[in-house]
Amino acid sequence: MAEVYRIIGAEMSPYSVKVRSYFRYKAIPHQWVLRNAESQAEFEKCAKMPIIPLVVTPEGTGIQDSTPVIDAMEKLFPEPSVHPDDPVARFISALTEEFGDEWGNKWMFHYRWARDVDQISSAGRIARMRGPSADEEKHAAFAGQVRARMVDRVWFVGSNAVTAPQIEAGFVAMLDLLDAHLATRPYLFGGRPAYGDFGLWGQIYEMWTDPTAGALIGGGAPHVLDWVHRMLWPKAEGAFEFWPGLAPTLMPILQQQVGAQFMPWTCANEKALAEAKDEFSVTLADKIWTQKPQKYHARSLAMLRAKYAAAIDKTALDPVLEAAGCLAGLRG
Repeated sequence: MAEVYRIIGAEMSPYSVKVRSYFRYKAIPHQWVLRNAESQAEFEKCAKMPIIPLVVTPEGTGIQDSTPVIDAMEKLFPEPSVHPDDPVARFISALTEEFGDEWGNKWMFHYRWARDVDQISSAGRIARMRGPSADEEKHAAFAGQVRARMVDRVWFVGSNAVTAPQIEAGFVAMLDLLDAHLATRPYLFGGRPAYGDFGLWGQIYEMWTDPTAGALIGGGAPHVLDWVHRMLWPKAEGAFEFWPGLAPTLMPILQQQVGAQFMPWTCANEKALAEAKDEFSVTLADKIWTQKPQKYHARSLAMLRAKYAAAIDKTALDPVLEAAGCLAGLRG
């Protein structure tokens, strides 16, 4: 019998479904285990941090944080690779993965908890997941507690009265760009899912399950919607493309979303942490963005920079990153 991994996560966690999609694509034997009271003992035994997903190896070792999980599994299960052969596309895929995890999470968390309809839907689903047998009275009380706690945490991703319009305008613009890019290919980098697909998809899949963002995706971005469905059980439908074929529709995403918004934000966040600031402001696409620093993100930025530094031949890559507005930030 094949050795089986256990993914302890939740359907409403973008990082959990990201890892599950990857395991499905790689055909790695696994069990999907809901994080609840029944799995809590195993979680506490194997987890080093109180976050999901937790992947428990057949040997009983716990691995956490979705990006390191995928990196570890890719070494153990190298085929089919999720990294394009083209060195430019390969790094842009890694950059897209980081962008999805960190900037895409702002879209997801904001839309999930910004409006009554989304708060009610999300809190109710979380409460039912954690207490599937609760009667209606207990369910309603727990849902109310979840709603109050999560709405109070939107500041963590930078959602506030100043940034809310920027977050929503940025997502709507991204939908248009992404829909145009996916109009001629099933996945972001061609005929098969890449590293970047998993990171970006996890956030957008979660948004699709929520009322407000789901209506935007379902009603105005048919190619994105197809991709959302496709990535639930991804499979190779062709080869990876090379950068020249991807550039016409992927470069606008890099320039307008990654280079103009994510990269200056992440560098400003890093600087604020280094200077021990409680709050920072940065100009993104001609608008001031203000928020409290995100501590974890400085570590993921360092991981991305390490991947850039490890790229052996940057002759073709650096001009692309320079044109996208990302090169200086990646050099640190």
